[in-house]
Amino acid sequence: MRQSPQDIRIEDYNYALPEERIAKFPAEARDGSKLLLYQSGRIGHTVFRNLPEYLTPESVLLFNDTSVIHARLHFLLDNGTTIEILCIEPMTPHDYQQNFSSTNPVRWKCLIGGNRKWKSGIATKQDGALTLSITRLQRLDDAFEVAFQWSGAEQSFGQVLAHFGIIPLPPYLNRANEATDQERYQTIYARAQGSVAAPTAGLHFTEYTFAALDKSGIERLFVTLHVGAGTFKPVKSATVADHQMHEESVMVQRQTLERLLDALHAGKPIIPVGTTSMRTLESLYWYGALLAQQPDAPFYIAQWMPYETATLQIPPATALQNILRQMDAAHKDMLEGATQLLIAPGYQMQLTSGLITNFHQPNSTLLLLVAALIGEDWRRVYQYALAHDFRFLSYGDSSLLLP
Repeated sequence: MRQSPQDIRIEDYNYALPEERIAKFPAEARDGSKLLLYQSGRIGHTVFRNLPEYLTPESVLLFNDTSVIHARLHFLLDNGTTIEILCIEPMTPHDYQQNFSSTNPVRWKCLIGGNRKWKSGIATKQDGALTLSITRLQRLDDAFEVAFQWSGAEQSFGQVLAHFGIIPLPPYLNRANEATDQERYQTIYARAQGSVAAPTAGLHFTEYTFAALDKSGIERLFVTLHVGAGTFKPVKSATVADHQMHEESVMVQRQTLERLLDALHAGKPIIPVGTTSMRTLESLYWYGALLAQQPDAPFYIAQWMPYETATLQIPPATALQNILRQMDAAHKDMLEGATQLLIAPGYQMQLTSGLITNFHQPNSTLLLLVAALIGEDWRRVYQYALAHDFRFLSYGDSSLLLP
């Protein structure tokens, strides 16, 4: 590692983002958005559907196939006020798939808007024969444990949540959900239920784009990282050292690890689609490095691990081989764990060759990640985007960053 990021002043990663540059609605066509091109310091732009023309044929793109759930629910209380529940992550059962498929009561870690008004800690809502009841249990730092139970129909919790809840749009959109959000705030390849925010770099891809990638011989691989509400958490501390990075669940299939290893052996560039895919990819490296010293270590990457354990560094291919051997020993085809990895200037990329990503908020860990990849050129990229009428944040335009 070149340096530790703890002493980074977050104010050094600020820029003026006019309100009118925040995209409040998606572009008319997914792949009709703008695409900024950053290649070895050169900057230009095109239309997103032209992306395959700017990737070498041997490139491997890594996508996050998580699906945004209807995590936001509103309950009208007996006193006439409304509370808002935002489901963050499952607690009982802890496994996402088991929780969503459960027909018995479940418990979730939730944010509660209007909690002080909720004196009884119990609320219900009904639609026809189906009734959903919630009970507030214990406080969990800035969140709560909430129990969900339902009656009137033999449905899974996933079905109940889809029925009563809505997709949680990013807070900076500052508007109510519209019918188009149901489709457009979701990637076309979303598969694994669990996110409260979309992996927005993937929103631009269409079947046309995929066909063009296939025609160019560009491989597509998928991982799962369930995006938590922490992705919108601003860095409020003066330096990065005092910022608590959010933890997110990760799942990677054995076949994906094997294909990533093949790509390394062949010298192919691996380009994550979005910051969540990039954090997953780099977390895989550090898990493989950890296994070199602790063969039975669980898959968990702490926020500062890469900066504090430089002696763990090993060749990237060796790291992936270590994971595959560990999976063989455990007779597993799916790697499951969690990451809290913070990628900031001073971080040295291990598996990442480039990045496809949207334009991020000032003073955010996402902007730090971009700066870790392309250095101080992040300022040139963002100045170019502002000067050429790019649209910012979740529903905004995209960029291809190739250092």
